[in-house]
Amino acid sequence: MTDLSASSFDLILRGGTLVNHAGIGAADIGVIGGRIARIGDLSLASAGSVIDCTGLHVLPGVIDSQVHFREPGNEHKEDLETGANAAVLGGVTAVFEMPNTNPTTTTPEALADKVSRARARMACDFAFYFGASEQNTGMLEEAERLEGSAGIKLFMGSSTGSLLVDQTEAVRAVLKHGRRRVAVHSEDEARLEARKGVRRENDPSSHPEWRDPEAARMNTERLIALARETGRRVHVLHISTREELPLLAANKDLITAEATPHHLTIDGDEAYGRLGTYVQMNPPVRGAVHRDAIFEALRQGVIDVLGSDHAPHARAEKDKPYPQSPSGMPGVQTLVPVMLDHVANGRLSLQHLVDLTSHGPQRIFQIAGKGRIAVGYDADFTVVDLKAQRVIEDDWIASKCGWTPYHGQRVTGWPTGTIIRGRRVMWEDEITGPAGGEPVRFIEGWCGGTQR
Repeated sequence: MTDLSASSFDLILRGGTLVNHAGIGAADIGVIGGRIARIGDLSLASAGSVIDCTGLHVLPGVIDSQVHFREPGNEHKEDLETGANAAVLGGVTAVFEMPNTNPTTTTPEALADKVSRARARMACDFAFYFGASEQNTGMLEEAERLEGSAGIKLFMGSSTGSLLVDQTEAVRAVLKHGRRRVAVHSEDEARLEARKGVRRENDPSSHPEWRDPEAARMNTERLIALARETGRRVHVLHISTREELPLLAANKDLITAEATPHHLTIDGDEAYGRLGTYVQMNPPVRGAVHRDAIFEALRQGVIDVLGSDHAPHARAEKDKPYPQSPSGMPGVQTLVPVMLDHVANGRLSLQHLVDLTSHGPQRIFQIAGKGRIAVGYDADFTVVDLKAQRVIEDDWIASKCGWTPYHGQRVTGWPTGTIIRGRRVMWEDEITGPAGGEPVRFIEGWCGGTQR
């Protein structure tokens, strides 16, 4: 291999502590043409641009594989531009956006429209899930190979929007069409319908009683059986119950799972009294017994990735009395600082966090060229200050909603910079330069203009 230690690069990240496959240690990174060209001592090398990372840790770019940016149809809550700005301010380099927009992302034309809207407007790289419906199963195999397609999303329980596929035969048909891993919202719709009477007017604490743990457990059990029958890999989103964890652990050869920062951090036993509808989510934030069990499953390796499930709503909507209030909260901007605080408090190692936010998404979704700091990969970096102590405030939030459930929370650890394909797009809480997001490439799907 050619020695590039004294060569010229487009960009050098110098003096930082690198977290990658080799462990944690001091190393410089040289970038050429938007990709990593050299890792090591580059003190003799020159570059068109040098970023001083002294005292900082350089992580692989964080990939948030579940966000709702609301465009098209609900741009008063969020749009692709503001959602991406929130992402890069939080240290996130790429996002997978959900299909429950208006219109829904259930046709190739709707997916192409989102990709077109995203180019030149999104600061981060992007992919969009293609929504499964009872009417489009015949096009799913094609859809998962299209440019910008993150794969197929299946709503087995109703949430924001109109997408729902809950009948067993319809779910089976979705799983039979295509090859890539299917991402699933797993709650039993029949049970949710039957238990609507459990909801109490103006009492959001009844939300987790209505959408109870059994609704999640029984549906995940059914989903796993259908995945086994069809031989289809499945990714269960936003795990919220301890009851699902043994099912996931017993089926790791076929099933992967996501946890969210809010299900790992917020104690529903006290949060509804403090935050009311502002902590209302689908599936719900539950009590500490569930939160702690999910965190332990994460430590045991049962949880494969972290996703924010960023789902903003305007304050006027959240201020409606429960159950007229919508479910959802912002999260893409706070994912990194909230989880770095868990690292600071010894609940999670930094290398495990990197696995959950970079290596894990790359491995599960078969992302091409991202998720690792390695020669030949995209030069995507999340630069963090592990010692920085900050208070998360509403006025830091770039999302159109302008609020966060973590307002007033002091954290240790903060994103200092976001670098995407060798471009510094955020540094010290400021977005730098024009938007330049591009579609994420996938080994099993669209890969730089080819279908595989």
